[in-house]
Amino acid sequence: MEYRQGRLGRIFVLKFSHKEDVKKSLEGFLKKEGLKTAVFVFLGAFGEGRLVTGPKKAVVPPEPNYAAFKDGWEVLGLGTVFPGNGPQVHMHASMGKKRKTLTGCVRQGVGIFMVIEAVVFELKGVKAAKELDPKTGLNLLKFL
Repeated sequence: MEYRQGRLGRIFVLKFSHKEDVKKSLEGFLKKEGLKTAVFVFLGAFGEGRLVTGPKKAVVPPEPNYAAFKDGWEVLGLGTVFPGNGPQVHMHASMGKKRKTLTGCVRQGVGIFMVIEAVVFELKGVKAAKELDPKTGLNLLKFL
């Protein structure tokens, strides 16, 4: 394990609207505010999209397994932001509808149902970035 110490910077409260693409909107906000490194939490509902729910098989490099959903799911999630090719957002969520649950990695194309509220905590003094790892094919955290 590796680690670095940092401190909190600015704190933002965000409200996303019905049918917004949650990741695309978040990336736009991060660029506008110049946030390079952050952690965030969110809650509300996703309308439709796909999550990566692990690899199809436990091999390296992994092939993502996608699970589609639609028609409004309650959601609770969190994520990190590090510099890379633009702000590199890594976001996971757990969702529920009736007695079904779904947990996975949120990518582009996940739309909001009604509203998502988020709190973004800027991290200062953490020298890290996301870089493409040739072995896994993933953008992995690297301390600088």
